[in-house]
Amino acid sequence: MRAVITVTGKDTVGILAKVSNECAKYNANIAEVSQTVLQDMFAMIMLVDIDHLTCGLSELADIMRRMGEGQGLMIHVMHEDIFNSMHRI
Repeated sequence: MRAVITVTGKDTVGILAKVSNECAKYNANIAEVSQTVLQDMFAMIMLVDIDHLTCGLSELADIMRRMGEGQGLMIHVMHEDIFNSMHRI
């Protein structure tokens, strides 16, 4: 199983490292990352393997959301199936 993590906000040093460290803490393996900086705005999409997650997906989503709030970022975690259903034409 996989999940999609999106991160948006003002660009600062270490965003990728902070999100990656939080993923590692709960055994969410990062499979792919795409990130860009537009002027001073940061945007990232991560595809993570959650087969061996050491917490629930909703718990990981809450942890990431709270971490993002403390950093001035919006971080969303969504199961890949829900993401795909939302973007189906």
